Amino acid sequence: MHDIRTVTGPLSPAAVRGPALAHEHLALDLRRDADRAAVLDDAHADAVTRELTELREEYGLALVVELTCRGMGRDVAALARIAKDSGVPVVAATGWYYEPFHPSEVGDAGVEELTGTLVREITEGIGPERVLPGVIGEVGSHGDRPSEPEVRTLTAAARAAVATGLSMVTHAQLGRGGPAQLALLTAEGLPPHRVCIGHQDLLHDPGVHRELAEQGAYVAFDTVGKESYQSDATRLRLLLALLEAGHADRALLSCDVSRHGYLRDEGGQGYGHLFRSFLPRLKAAGVDDDTIDLMTRRNPLRFLAGARTEEVA
Repeated sequence: MHDIRTVTGPLSPAAVRGPALAHEHLALDLRRDADRAAVLDDAHADAVTRELTELREEYGLALVVELTCRGMGRDVAALARIAKDSGVPVVAATGWYYEPFHPSEVGDAGVEELTGTLVREITEGIGPERVLPGVIGEVGSHGDRPSEPEVRTLTAAARAAVATGLSMVTHAQLGRGGPAQLALLTAEGLPPHRVCIGHQDLLHDPGVHRELAEQGAYVAFDTVGKESYQSDATRLRLLLALLEAGHADRALLSCDVSRHGYLRDEGGQGYGHLFRSFLPRLKAAGVDDDTIDLMTRRNPLRFLAGARTEEVA
């Protein structure tokens, strides 16, 4: 199992002894018009760092997968500072979000050109700091089938993943479109065990979750605590159904903090909601500690390392 690329250098999966957050944002800017709610910038960095530090100290938080990509206000220098100050390694990402947030560079650029952009970032690094991304994502689509620009960005991401060995996380808007995403990605030769289909806890369809897992993809329950989108009670039911179907080895968990209002400093549920609230409810429902370790540590490590079978004790 190869090392995981973090913003502060390579990390051996065997060295990660605590849980990971598989889908978060520590620095982003998704503002549209005058809406500054979907922003995490320098004004919030201290609060973000404080939360990660507390989670490392209290729950052993050992890794954060940060999925802010091109056009989302990605700031790898901020990620490096937060990682160093909190003591929590952070994985940076590359790719393109879903169509409403595509930067002008996507335009009518061909798949080959878009693939080249991603491969350059993966091999040469991001920005003047030359930070190496450790994952491709969150590459998005909306609706049951990707739009034409989204087909191009998803195809380019798949080809870059095949060329470089990185794994890939999708953004399935409101949980929809996962099967179409997986079909497109695997058609490009990307093995399903290197694909994580995002936001499936927003899709009230256990059959789709089982279908994705049976094909070998990871199924992300990654908006835990976002009660305005879906109740945690429903998330719990959907996840338990996936576990009962025998697919604990395909589940990834996170909170997807994407607005400063979600921070604990501002009265939100914070990055720790998974540990403070959701995992205790899973345990109360009969899920054992080994299964929780599988979903929160071994699965994300295996996914990031592109390993087909479990190699992390």
